[in-house]
Amino acid sequence: MSAVHPAGRTQRRSPATPVRIAARALLGALAILSLLSGIAGGLWRAGIALPDGRAFPWAGQWLLAHAALMICGFFGTVIGIERAVALRHRAAFLAPLASGAGALCLALGQQALGAWLCVVAAACFLAVGVVVVRRQAAPHTFLLLVGALAWAVGSLLFAQGRAGHAVLPWWFAFLVLTIAAERLEMTRLMKRRPGAAAALHAVLALLLLGAAWSGAAPRGGGLAYGAALALLAAWLAVFDVARRTVRTHGLARYMAVCLLGGYAWLGVAGVAWAATALGWPARDVALHALGLGFVVGMVMGHAPVVLPAVARVKLAFGNFFYLAPAALHLSLLLRFAAGAFSQPLHAAGAAGNAATLGFFAATLAGAALAWRWRHGTAGAGKTPR
Repeated sequence: MSAVHPAGRTQRRSPATPVRIAARALLGALAILSLLSGIAGGLWRAGIALPDGRAFPWAGQWLLAHAALMICGFFGTVIGIERAVALRHRAAFLAPLASGAGALCLALGQQALGAWLCVVAAACFLAVGVVVVRRQAAPHTFLLLVGALAWAVGSLLFAQGRAGHAVLPWWFAFLVLTIAAERLEMTRLMKRRPGAAAALHAVLALLLLGAAWSGAAPRGGGLAYGAALALLAAWLAVFDVARRTVRTHGLARYMAVCLLGGYAWLGVAGVAWAATALGWPARDVALHALGLGFVVGMVMGHAPVVLPAVARVKLAFGNFFYLAPAALHLSLLLRFAAGAFSQPLHAAGAAGNAATLGFFAATLAGAALAWRWRHGTAGAGKTPR
């Protein structure tokens, strides 16, 4: 969501105070810590130990809590901050604060406390979703609320010590439903074919059914979940505005390229998820085509719009923005295609995934500095509208 009031009115921002600056710094630090520890755990999972993970006292926790650190810790905190900024209510910041604190506990080896803080974060986020729906009852706000509920269910199962095949479908449903809601919000004025909305509702219902079913019957639930992901990819490719805006220029085209690439990876994730349920060795493809190819691809596409609205940082857009998505796709292809036949190539692809995240962060920082250089510090201090 952008920095717009849920009722649709653009809000004037209050001036920054030392307390607000400190709060933003704390939340930002918790999100960055979650990301870095999650990446480290993922690299060690891929067999990369540079530096050697055994030299760090909490390395084992980062490895075991990789998914929780990335989904609840990083994405949960970032999405929670975005939603709190849009809602403009101090209590809404309890959700990202709890998720960031939970990730910190997980990174430090406090598994139980960290897991229950994730439950608290999801519950607070769910309450925020209820407020948003009360302010603006619309299909995309209801979908955001359902996504928040999925995060809460997954976190509760995680706190109860349930296995990954029961937890991960709910956590990923949180991210997928949130992204689908964002796309509905941004394209709500588009005219769609009759039956498009009903088809989307059916696909998302199948996604939730697959998540619920996976805990009791991983095979059947996984097949349903994978089918829902693949069908959602097809729906987005057909009905999202990106297939039109990709023929435009500038930022709109960049966003469309990122979105369409993400939809392709979502389709790959759906097929791989179903294949994993059937016993094929496709789990790495299922999880990371979804988490990196789709979710991170969507982040790259929306960041030039969301970051100025949430963080009051203006960016100078240029063709250099295309480099990070291209690196993401190439490193994923190396990881999945060549990596299927060679462990070193698989590890190289995983290292490329991590490097791409750092490269994209550097791209955003460079774009912010470029804007300041072009417009001067006086222009950079103005509040984005």
